[in-house]
Order: sequence, then C-alpha cells, then structure tokens
Amino acid sequence: MLSHKIAPAPIAPNMTITDLIDSYFTAYNSARLREICHLLSQEVMREGVTVGLSLSGAMTPAGFGVSILAPLMRCGFIDYIISTGANLYHDIHYSLGLNLYRGNPFTDDTRLREEGQIRIYDIIFDYDVLLETDAVVRQLIASEPFQKRMGTAEFHHLLGKYIKEMEGKLAVKHSGLLATAYECGVPIYTSSPGDSSIGMNVAALSLEGSKLVLDPAVDVNETAAIAYCARETGTDILGKSAAFIIGGGSPKNFLLQTQPQIHEVLGLEERGHDYFIQITDARPDTGGLSGATPSEAVSWGKVEPHQLPSTVVCYTDSTIALPTIAAYVMNQCAPRPLKRLYDRRDEMVTKLKLDYHLAKAKGSQSKSPDSSDRKAPVATYPCGTPILKGHG
Repeated sequence: MLSHKIAPAPIAPNMTITDLIDSYFTAYNSARLREICHLLSQEVMREGVTVGLSLSGAMTPAGFGVSILAPLMRCGFIDYIISTGANLYHDIHYSLGLNLYRGNPFTDDTRLREEGQIRIYDIIFDYDVLLETDAVVRQLIASEPFQKRMGTAEFHHLLGKYIKEMEGKLAVKHSGLLATAYECGVPIYTSSPGDSSIGMNVAALSLEGSKLVLDPAVDVNETAAIAYCARETGTDILGKSAAFIIGGGSPKNFLLQTQPQIHEVLGLEERGHDYFIQITDARPDTGGLSGATPSEAVSWGKVEPHQLPSTVVCYTDSTIALPTIAAYVMNQCAPRPLKRLYDRRDEMVTKLKLDYHLAKAKGSQSKSPDSSDRKAPVATYPCGTPILKGHG
C-alpha cells in the first residue's frame, strides 16, 4: 500500500498541464482527477475501446460543446453521446453566432427580467437568443426530412447536418457539438427528448400536424447494440466498453442501462462496462447520485466486478474537471480513428436482434413445460461467443 511516496516540491513557473496533474494532484479529489486522467490516457483512449459519454448539467452554455467536446470528438476520443436536450439546445446558440456573456451570479434577477435577459448562474444572454434559436429549430424540424418517426440519434444527425451548413453561411469559426457530431459520425441520444426547448418545439409543431415522432424504443435498442457490439473491433484486440459520465441524471442511467438491457431484458451475454469514470458533486446516501457508485452498479451488472480497479469517481465541479481532463488526454494521446458509429447503427441493431431471437429460441427449447427455473443456461451464437440466456 505504501508504493507511491508523496514528494512535495515547489511549484515551477511555465508548468505544463501534465506536470501539474502528475506531480501536484496528490490527494483527495485532485488525486481522483489525476487517476481519471491516467486511466483515460493509458487504457481507455486506446484502440478497441468504445467510449460513451453522458452529459448533464449546463455544460454547453459555458461553451464546452465548442471548446471541449467538439475537439475530443474530432480526435476520436468520444464514440457516442447521451445528453440532456438542454445541452444540445444551448450549444446551437454558438453555432448560430449568437452571444452569451460572462456575468455575476448575484445579479438582480428582477432587473434582468425587466431588461429581457436570461441568467444561467453567471452566464447572461438576451431573451432574443432563445427566440432566434427556437425559430431556427422549428424551421428545420418542420422540413420534409424530419416528417417521420425516428430515434434521437437520427434526429440530432439531421439537425447537425443543417446546422453545419448554417455555420458555413454565417462564417462561424468553430463548430458546435451537433455539427461536429454530424461530421464525425458520432450518434447523440437524448434520454428525455421532451425535457428541453428542442422537445418543446417538437411538441408545438405536433399541434400543427407535424409527423415527427421521437421514438425512445429506437434509442434503447441502438444504445444497447452499441454496447453489445463494443467487443467486436474487427481486429485481434478484444473490444471493451467505457462509460465516461459528466454529472448524473437521466443521461447517466441511460448510458449504464445498456448492460442490464442486454442481459436482463434480452437474455444475452452478461457483461458490464469495462471502465466507469464519473465526475459528480452528488452523494449516494441521499439518493441523488443517479445510478450511485461503481460498486453498486456491479450489483446491477452495469459494471464488470473485476473491473472495479478501472473505475474512478471524482467529486468535483464538472466545469473544472472536464477542461482539465480534456487538456491532459489531448496532450498525452494520439488521435484515434473515428468509429463513425452513427453509420453502423443498422448493422449493430441487426446483430443484436438476430442474437436476441436465437437466444430466445434456444431458451424456449431448453425449458420443459413445467419448468420455473429462471437461471439462464449458456449457449453460443454463430461467431462462437458465449451467450447467457435470460428470462425466457
């Protein structure tokens, strides 16, 4: 246990981010942040690891969609995202060249209301920013390509396509989250699509006869298929799955429920995520941590038990941790080839569906008429990988 001596030394000027983290993040949550940086750079951001990011909290109003998440996607460090709709909506402001400002969290909100301004803690912007963004979103989603039932990945991909075109026309210098995800083939899901201004505009257009319907079943199946196929890399390297969680809430649960969906509901191979990394300021004992700790997640099958050493939770502000982690990883890791999981959705869901029906059929054959045993026998599917058949 006494293997890493703390050897304090005076901090030096012109220090790099890697030197700062490696040498001076020695204890408490700074040490957890260092452990996350090391785990990501040494194990996760490697060939064969599929990285899913869940995003909650007001990250994009602070500009992190443009400044942090877009560069990480371009470097191949984020393969799919589950986000609150609010983060996607507020990121569009920047893609439209609209202005948000640093402010004071103790500003008189009554005065702001009178002056037609909105406050997100210490971020201030004009009410017209919302109206202009709403107008663009409504114009886009009222167009013909959106007039059908679809999952949120397809919905956001289409939005990203048109927003990318608008960025070009407006000469926006740096692309936002949706536009970059479109470019990189990174699917973005929203676990609660009605819980944002984007969802509010979808609902408003439904009153006018819009045929757009966001289908949550599509999202559940696609995200489960991504996690299920993460082990298949097309190389000799055994694939792994990483859950990188910013905050908590519904996006965190939606990312982690992929594994129970695979083994509990579909009756396929029982296997949790191989890496679990979370930045949070919540506590498990109050019921507010949204999926709780990695060790608790093991009991659900969300995390592999033997992978607990590869799990880190840092209790800190996401707006401090996310830029720090991104700077460290981009300094230490070479870019990875883009997986373009968006383009492979149908292929992955087809595999999940075929294996599900095979496991279900074999489960039915193996049970006698009066059997009440719910314990799943082991079988194999065509490529020879064991399946754990579930509640047949």
